[in-house]
Amino acid sequence: MTIPQPPPKQTGPVLEAPAELEIVYANLARIAHSPADIVIDFAHLLPGEPKAKIRSRVVMTPLSAKLLVRALTDNITRYEAAFGEIHLPTNTTLADNLFRPFQQPPDPPKEP
Repeated sequence: MTIPQPPPKQTGPVLEAPAELEIVYANLARIAHSPADIVIDFAHLLPGEPKAKIRSRVVMTPLSAKLLVRALTDNITRYEAAFGEIHLPTNTTLADNLFRPFQQPPDPPKEP
């Protein structure tokens, strides 16, 4: 006789994204803080431009920010387990890392 299993417990709130929600691409983040808040500005920096346009600002408590760091760490660990290690660039500046000229991947070896 099989005993029916209860449905899995939901681990958090149900999130609903409104239809008009704008998806934002950011390649730059600036983080600031006060005693009460952590502020993260997400921006999009274009090559050759001296200014980056802030596209989104997130304000959270220090506790929420620390929980976000934990969640990001856990997710990156799972991502790397599935897809391989993410290698950090070794260049010294953000501009070098983000805007170096595109390099074609090497040609595959030719069959003998």
